Amino acid sequence: MDFFAAVEARRSVRKYTEKLVPADTIHKAIDAALNAPNSSNMQTWKIFWVQDKQKKAALVEACFSQGAAKTAQELVVFSVDRKEWRNSQKAILAAMGPNMPKEAHSYYTKLMPFLYARSYLAPIKWLLFNTVGLFRPMARSPWDMRGVNEVCIKSCALACENFMLAISAQGFDTCPMEGFDEHRVKKMLGLRCHERVVMVISVGERDPKGVWGERFRRPKDSVFKII
Repeated sequence: MDFFAAVEARRSVRKYTEKLVPADTIHKAIDAALNAPNSSNMQTWKIFWVQDKQKKAALVEACFSQGAAKTAQELVVFSVDRKEWRNSQKAILAAMGPNMPKEAHSYYTKLMPFLYARSYLAPIKWLLFNTVGLFRPMARSPWDMRGVNEVCIKSCALACENFMLAISAQGFDTCPMEGFDEHRVKKMLGLRCHERVVMVISVGERDPKGVWGERFRRPKDSVFKII
């Protein structure tokens, strides 16, 4: 499917038919998700395709048994683990090897640990970034654990969008669900306390009654400005 056609076809579907979704369709969409842009290529996302019947039932319940979850053929959970930056850092350094540009090596061995490491340095980071920001442009977000989580979640959301558009391009539908009990979802998936669940995405073929009317968007000139 043409990219713009896939964008137009994508809707948040609240009810699905019983048509099965081929496994290859999910795998292609996961591959597309993993190609999403992400902050510093840290790839802190984790993706769970829930197939076990008991876990799937628990996930549906954790999503408040809403139609988008209850009638879905497949459920995929996108989460983030901020500590995964260490594994990504090692993999990037190993992949690039001795020919890695000096600037890139310094970026991944010095700057990344400073930004992502557990933050007893948070007050120092806040003071440093805001002081330097008085004299030149500087990222002001607090690079404590809250700030790192925010960066990871933003990157994961980009992967979610890639996943949904890839499903749409293959003729199936999705619904990105933020309505869920995160504590129960984390427990079901065995996630640790510092990990976050970003989105649960249901997949299937839309039922004719699965969308709530025509798409509505505010006028372009109310949100888009050329300055």
